[in-house]
Amino acid sequence: MGRTLLAIFLTTVISYSASFGVYGAFHAFAGLKAPDDVSPARLLLSFLIVKVGLAIGFVLIFYSARQALNGQWLLYSAMWWLMFAIVEVGQAIGPNYSWNEALAGVISETIYFPASAFVTNWLLGVK
Repeated sequence: MGRTLLAIFLTTVISYSASFGVYGAFHAFAGLKAPDDVSPARLLLSFLIVKVGLAIGFVLIFYSARQALNGQWLLYSAMWWLMFAIVEVGQAIGPNYSWNEALAGVISETIYFPASAFVTNWLLGVK
């Protein structure tokens, strides 16, 4: 149980940090703007809650299928990346989400899914 909680914690830290860095870079260099009607603290808190939920699902699905996924962390991360990249495109097509936001999302997912899958496999993989 301790290793599972550690994997969830580390996945949260990895995904939050990567997203924060990428979206911050897009804000600084590509003109990405935060929503006007949300305070920065509220936006960061909502982002953290989303990343905690993502980490719980990511780690528990891996844990449940660890016999089949053991050593297949890159494949596991690619499946999650593909799913989220499609979601980013769908959001960019819809209202209130820009292509810059979608690109920032895909870039951050390209960083955090493989890193999180590697750490999760390292902590929870079948020995």
